[in-house]
Amino acid sequence: MKKYLLTISTILIASSLILGGCGKETRQTIDESNDDSHTATAGEMHHSESGELPEGLREKSNPTFPIGSQAMMSADHMSGMKGAKAKIVGAYETTVYAVTYTPTTGGDPVQNHKWVIHEEIQDHTDQSYAVGSEVLLSADHMKGMKGAKATIESAEQTTVYMVDYTPTTGGNSIKNHKWVTEEELSAIQ
Repeated sequence: MKKYLLTISTILIASSLILGGCGKETRQTIDESNDDSHTATAGEMHHSESGELPEGLREKSNPTFPIGSQAMMSADHMSGMKGAKAKIVGAYETTVYAVTYTPTTGGDPVQNHKWVIHEEIQDHTDQSYAVGSEVLLSADHMKGMKGAKATIESAEQTTVYMVDYTPTTGGNSIKNHKWVTEEELSAIQ
């Protein structure tokens, strides 16, 4: 009987150490990745493979990364994006914004979401919005984004790219991902 109880005790202690270690590792991973930007999971993103573009978006003539070329991504908007090889599907000249918004579906505000382009702001004007401006989003990248009130956190006139890529974490390839900035891409060596 003592041998039986000793075996059960050993199993329980080993199990609690293993499970305790997993929980600690998970918290560290979350804490390390918890910066001011929002990194979405594939489940949070709406991946429309249609490649539909907002009205008025202008193609970039002679972009640094031409359509059909490949580049490495340093963007970390979604799990498995950073370090993935991207195929350039489109290149556009616009103003890109990082925004903070509260989803229309409820929940906590999404801080510093990257990226929403000028043409994805409802009733946008010809002029770019300044940091601190409040706008309504027409972008539908994430659940609860379309129609949400947002605050502009940063604004930059640049080239944005629509890309296809396979996440470094595995899984199905992502088609027509919107958006990656030119600064988030690098030539493949």
